[in-house]
Amino acid sequence: MRLFGVSKLYLQLSAFYFFYFAVLGVLVPYWGLYLKSLGFTPVQIGSLMALLMVSRIVAPNVWGWIADHHHSRLSVVRTASLLTVLAFAGVFFGTGFWWLAAVMGVFSFFWHASLPVLEVLTLNHLGARGGSYGRVRLWGSIGFIASVVALGPVIDAYGPWWVLPTMLLLLLGVWVCSLVITDGQATGRIEAPTSFLKFILRPEVMAFLVAGFFMQVSHGPYYTFYSIYLESFSYSKTVIGVLWALAVVCEIGVFLVMPRLFAHVTLRQMLAASFALAAARWLMIGFFPESLTVLVLAQVLHAATFGTFHAAGMQATSRFFTGRHQHRGQALYGTACFGVGGAVGSFYSGQLWSPLGPAAVYSIAAVAAAIAFLIAVYWIRERD
Repeated sequence: MRLFGVSKLYLQLSAFYFFYFAVLGVLVPYWGLYLKSLGFTPVQIGSLMALLMVSRIVAPNVWGWIADHHHSRLSVVRTASLLTVLAFAGVFFGTGFWWLAAVMGVFSFFWHASLPVLEVLTLNHLGARGGSYGRVRLWGSIGFIASVVALGPVIDAYGPWWVLPTMLLLLLGVWVCSLVITDGQATGRIEAPTSFLKFILRPEVMAFLVAGFFMQVSHGPYYTFYSIYLESFSYSKTVIGVLWALAVVCEIGVFLVMPRLFAHVTLRQMLAASFALAAARWLMIGFFPESLTVLVLAQVLHAATFGTFHAAGMQATSRFFTGRHQHRGQALYGTACFGVGGAVGSFYSGQLWSPLGPAAVYSIAAVAAAIAFLIAVYWIRERD
């Protein structure tokens, strides 16, 4: 069935992406500000943000295994989305460090379940048109922009507490969207000729995962302290929100041109460029925070440091993991890169933010991105 020239499933998936990443548009820029408003130290904030990533190490693999063996993969998405809403509601009943740590640990365990399954469904829906993934994923970027821009002025006027009800409403939107997604490709078992371990141990897979790990390690200071960092230089929440949104607008541009890029650029070239530009971006943010012009240029680079990297990552996992291993392949990508890498990045950022200072922490991030660049150049082969 098609509506306005696009398939019904495209509309359903796009709506899910919109609400899912609208939640991230609240969580990533503003959750640290909410924690700061409760009086938590940088070490505590870094630990709580790392906890969100730690659960991504375990949760996607558990849920990916269930999705690969369950008779209805969409039921996994729907169940996890509902439990995410119920778990997050716990933030309204306490503000202590250990209470929030428990709530965010449970919340993120369910939160990280649905996206890897939906990513596989999206790629299956696109079939041979894998480069068109960006045209579905861009709705997630639009959702992120909508929430981050709308919530900034609200926080300026009424305070960070409004992060909580906003996130709860958006999580309800994710659950509702999961209920309306229907597709025959989401059910049944798909067999694979080789073991999952053999897929993982291929040199090209290992190279990609290790490079992705260092890339997400480099993002630690950005995702954990960027808003707090800019607030210390008297930028308003509205300006901070606009800077976050600008980055995602540029990300959308990359998603729109990805099909053409894949026709002319190899995976290694795309990843190497992304990693090199990431190193430059972190140095710009770390050493020139008082220059709005430099900050704007650094946010434009988000098109490469996230947009290009993630689009290439989706193509790589789609190519590396086939058949029954698709969901666990997506889960492994999320675990190694965003889970382990993100947790390490958030943790070291929190530990070193006060004793070393932001410039030094962002310099460490640049080194991590440079390591990813070297891996891409010397380890990832052109044929990958």
